[in-house]
Amino acid sequence: MLINSFFILIGALFLVVKGATLATKYAALLAKSYRLSEYTVGFIIVAIVSVLPELFIAVNAAMSGMPSFGLGMLLGSNVADLTLIFALIILFAGRGLKVESKILKNNAAYPFMLLLPLVLGLNGHFSRLEGLALVLVGGVFYYLAFKHDARHSGARSSHDKKSGSRWKSVLMLGFSMALLLVGAHFTVDSAISLAGYVGISPTLIAMLVVGLGTTMPELFFSLESVRERDDALAVGDILGTVLADATIVVGLIALISPFSFPRDIIYVTGVFMVIAAFVLFHFMRSGRTLTKREAWILFTFWMVFVLVEFIVNR
Repeated sequence: MLINSFFILIGALFLVVKGATLATKYAALLAKSYRLSEYTVGFIIVAIVSVLPELFIAVNAAMSGMPSFGLGMLLGSNVADLTLIFALIILFAGRGLKVESKILKNNAAYPFMLLLPLVLGLNGHFSRLEGLALVLVGGVFYYLAFKHDARHSGARSSHDKKSGSRWKSVLMLGFSMALLLVGAHFTVDSAISLAGYVGISPTLIAMLVVGLGTTMPELFFSLESVRERDDALAVGDILGTVLADATIVVGLIALISPFSFPRDIIYVTGVFMVIAAFVLFHFMRSGRTLTKREAWILFTFWMVFVLVEFIVNR
């Protein structure tokens, strides 16, 4: 049964990653066909689609009576996105990752917004009211970002020969979401079973295994963007995904089912997430470019995070 649970988890994560990768690809194509800027496509459109794996898995966990599994996965994947994934992208590119001034200007309050779920969760519980607050804050932030960018880029649609490709993108989005739904269901069940067999906390598996798996779509999409020198698309996708996870997705879990959780998730994982955000933005502002040296620092930060989580959750 241990081996069965392991292979089911691997297969389920494959469906999640494949579904999310297809979803981000066709969401980007669909958004670009409406002539939206790279910032809007990356930070808003693709990022919101990129959180679907975390959303589906977290909702499944909440409905299975394991909301802390979903919370641990969300915060763990955010730490990985802000450190490990950025590091891998920079090292893969073999050059500095350029950060547009618009990204820094529009996201000046970004690290502080990640503090909101920590403050609300200090008592080890998320109520429906707190969940609603998180969803509203995240929703308003994205609305204002989209409105601001649309006003300056003049986004518009063109009803020409691209309409056929738009329908293809819509159909592929539907197919990819079906893959995500199936993968999310089996990911939660198999991960909880595996944790029981090996005698470790399901939350640890959620943070380090499932959480890392859900970052793969951002990694693949951003690697492709960097290869095409669309650095703004890569940076925007990751930052947008992290913010949506920490506000909208956490809020939706609480709205579905108010829940209590071990405070270590906030005091350890959550604090690592916020520190990672401040460190990353410090690097971004220092020269408007993320360097290889900074990539290795981010990678080391993630390794320390993994070590601490093993110690805390042993």
